[in-house]
Amino acid sequence: MLEKAFLAGTSAAQALADPRNARAVGIVGETTGHVALRRMHDRMERHPIGRAVLQDRPLISSSTLPLSQLEALPANTFGAAYGAFLRKHGFDADDRSAVQFVDDPDLAYVMTRYRQVHDLWHVLCGLPPNWMGEVALKWLEATQTGLPMCALGALAGGVRLGARQRVTMARRVLPWALRHGASSGVDLMCVYYEREMERDLTQLRRELRLEPLSLS
Repeated sequence: MLEKAFLAGTSAAQALADPRNARAVGIVGETTGHVALRRMHDRMERHPIGRAVLQDRPLISSSTLPLSQLEALPANTFGAAYGAFLRKHGFDADDRSAVQFVDDPDLAYVMTRYRQVHDLWHVLCGLPPNWMGEVALKWLEATQTGLPMCALGALAGGVRLGARQRVTMARRVLPWALRHGASSGVDLMCVYYEREMERDLTQLRRELRLEPLSLS
């Protein structure tokens, strides 16, 4: 318990200094997120699709969703958009770090799932993986997951934004994130993303009641 408290404190300081420090942000999420992870797990259990995800425990990787397979899909599909996102930014689905500090295996999977769908949420929301886009997505993740780490990342990242960008955050991003919180009925953890790759992206967004956010 003391070890986790120490890790949480030191990692939080590192994450505040540099919100791009994925390892520090990840440790903060794992060591401070027990209550939020339990709530997310319970929500997924009550949802038929969320429950299926918990039962099957699918993992998103380069072997389960090969880039070549994604790029072969029609251009209008969710999978093709995800493949283009990975290709454009040089990302690899295997880069997400493993969960180390969540003892409960059910909650550890929920944390793993949250990490692995991060890039999918970028695609669904139409947000680029630049500083502004990451801060905006962190606000959405905070309302969707309740993880303290997400709010910490959003606040820490927002400090480094320019005055005009902060106005955009206050007037557009925060209201958007609140409208799309899990309590609004849009629970992005209860989507079996692996089964949606061939879906038309616009149609999928409409079904999820998810409004893409333009930051320009």
